[in-house]
Amino acid sequence: MSIDPRDPVAVAQALIRCESVTPAEGGAQALLESLLAPLGFEVWRPTFSDEGTPDVANLYARRGEGEAFVLAGHTDVVPTGDEARWTEGPFSGAIAGGELYGRGAVDMKGAIACMVAAVARALDGGGELPGPVAFLITGDEEGPAINGTAKLLEWAHARGERFSGCLLGEPTNPEALGDVAKIGRRGSLSGTVTLPGVQGHVAYPHLARNPVRELAPALTALLGEPLDEGTEHFEPSNLEVVGVRSGTGAFNVIPGEAALQFNVRFNDLHTADSLMALIRDRLDDALGAGAYALAFEPSNADAFLTAPGPLVEAVSAAIEAETGRRPALTTGGGTSDARFIKSYCPVIEFGLVGQTMHQTDERVAVADLETLTRIYGRALANAFG
Repeated sequence: MSIDPRDPVAVAQALIRCESVTPAEGGAQALLESLLAPLGFEVWRPTFSDEGTPDVANLYARRGEGEAFVLAGHTDVVPTGDEARWTEGPFSGAIAGGELYGRGAVDMKGAIACMVAAVARALDGGGELPGPVAFLITGDEEGPAINGTAKLLEWAHARGERFSGCLLGEPTNPEALGDVAKIGRRGSLSGTVTLPGVQGHVAYPHLARNPVRELAPALTALLGEPLDEGTEHFEPSNLEVVGVRSGTGAFNVIPGEAALQFNVRFNDLHTADSLMALIRDRLDDALGAGAYALAFEPSNADAFLTAPGPLVEAVSAAIEAETGRRPALTTGGGTSDARFIKSYCPVIEFGLVGQTMHQTDERVAVADLETLTRIYGRALANAFG
C-alpha cells in the first residue's frame, strides 16, 4: 500500500509499524528512503561500527545545493515492556479516541513523520523548498549514542556538507504544543567514589577499619554546598547520589570497601573537566588526598546554549503562528543528540507533547501531528526568509 508523504498520520503509522528497537533498523530508515527519494532527495544510509557496540544504520538525505537547513531525529525506540499491558499493540499504529498509539509515537517517529509531510507539502504540485534541506536521522539515540549522530555528522562533514541550522524533533512540550522549545541542554557527568577499609570481624573492630564511617564526610563533600546558582538560561547544576555500595551480606563482617555513585547535570558555568576538578577538590578537603579513589565515566555531554537569534526566532514565530503561544525557551531535561549537532551549526529542539514517551501506551493526539506539520513548514520558510 502506497503512503502519501503529505499525510503525517499515515507516515507516522508506517514508521511505528517498523520494530526499530535500538539498535535494530526495523525497516524504518528504508521506509524514509522510499518516501524521500521520490521527493528529489539524494539519500545515503551509512552504517557505523565500534568495538564493543552494535552496528547502527543511519540515514542522511539532502535536496538542493549550498548550506542546508537540517531536520534531525532518530528512528530507534526504547523497548516496549510488557506488550500485554498496552491498550493497543505497541507496533500497531492503531488510532483510538483521536490518538495514535505505538512505541515512538511521541519519541520521535511522530515528529519525523511531520518533517517528511512538511517537506512533501512544500513540494506538492511543482512547488519548491525555500532552500537546501537535509534529513539527519540516526538509529542510535536511545542506545549508547556511539555509532549514531556523532559519526553521521563527521561522515557528512567529511563529504563537504555544511549546515545553516538544525531543528531537532525531540518531544519538548510538557502539556500542549507551543509550551516549550529547547535552546540548549545541561551536561551530564557520572562518577564513583570508592572508600577503602579493612575487612574484619565486628566483635574485633580494632583489627578492622570500617569504610562506611567515611560515607558521611563524602556525602557532605558532594551534597553539602550547591555547585552554583544557575544562569540566565540554565537552572542550577545538581549532583545526585544514585547508589551506595558496601557490605558482604553477613551481619558479623565489617566490609573492606564502600562506594558512592553519583551523576551531575551541569550548566554552562562548568565543563566536564572543570567539574571533575571541583569534585576532587571537595573530596580532598573532606577526606584527604589519597584517602579515596575517584573514577569518572566517559562523558560526551557538555552543556551548550543556542543563544536567542535568527534560528530561535524562526522556530518560535512558526510555533506562535500555529498555536497562538510563544514557547518558553528552556535548557532543562536530559541529554539529546543536539549535544553533537551544536558543534556543526546552531540547533533548536521542538517536537510533540512528551507526557507518554517511554511509557506503556505511548501515544500522540492525531490533531497534534497536523499542527506540528504546519509548524515545521512555517519554520522552514522562516529559516530561509
